[in-house]
Amino acid sequence: MIPANFEYHRAGSVDEALSLLAQHDGHAKVLSGGHSLIPALKLRLNQPAALVDIARIADLRYIRLDGQHIAIGAASTHKDIATSALLAEHISMMPQAAALIGDPQVRNVGTIGGSIAHADPAADWPGVLLAADAQIVLRSTGGTRTLAAQDFFLGFFTTALQEGEILTEIRVPVPAAGTKSTYQKFSQPASRFAIVGCAAMATLSGGTFTHVRVAFNGVADGCFRDGNVEKAIEGQAATAENIAAAAAHSAQGVSILSDHYAAEDYRQHLAQVYAKRALSALA
Repeated sequence: MIPANFEYHRAGSVDEALSLLAQHDGHAKVLSGGHSLIPALKLRLNQPAALVDIARIADLRYIRLDGQHIAIGAASTHKDIATSALLAEHISMMPQAAALIGDPQVRNVGTIGGSIAHADPAADWPGVLLAADAQIVLRSTGGTRTLAAQDFFLGFFTTALQEGEILTEIRVPVPAAGTKSTYQKFSQPASRFAIVGCAAMATLSGGTFTHVRVAFNGVADGCFRDGNVEKAIEGQAATAENIAAAAAHSAQGVSILSDHYAAEDYRQHLAQVYAKRALSALA
């Protein structure tokens, strides 16, 4: 299909982009990589009066160490993250997840900011950012606010991003020494979206799991931290038996998706399998 008519504006700065959004008073959409927005426009599921293109704002594309956290500009592409030596050194699950997104064309153009603002339940970044205890920086003409990832992702294609705001940065704490992370994914073979994705991070001390964080995407109508798995493995020796026992708690008490890719019981089984793989990878 052909999209409805709209104005197109290429912003040269964040301030210009915010000004353009304010001028259109809730009737404009932000365009970055466009892999989610353009299909929605073509299907006329979304019919904004204007698009504000922020993809070429250089101030939004960076990956750098900033004190005790790594700052990632919202316009950083999946390829930028997949090839980042800084992230590979400290939070290896992020390059690992980026390399599993789509195909080379998608990774070269798609951005982390656009993905998490869209909040597709099958997207990879929401689960990864939950496990990493990331913070999301949002900016508007009224100022800047920072939210924990768990407060930013609200549910099915829903976030705390408000009209007139732009997601500008993701901040990921630098983990303590001895911390490992991984992202394990069962992909839909055509789109490579996650039927089940499991992100895990933990510190291993003397062969024992501590500071464990396990998060899922693709399982429910939104990403979530799995406290049952975390509690089951926290303080336990990193043995195959303990990992299997903890993974068996995966996605309990969660309303699990069922669709033509995977029924509810199969998805729950996959959640257990991929939690086990993630914890085993850390061990």
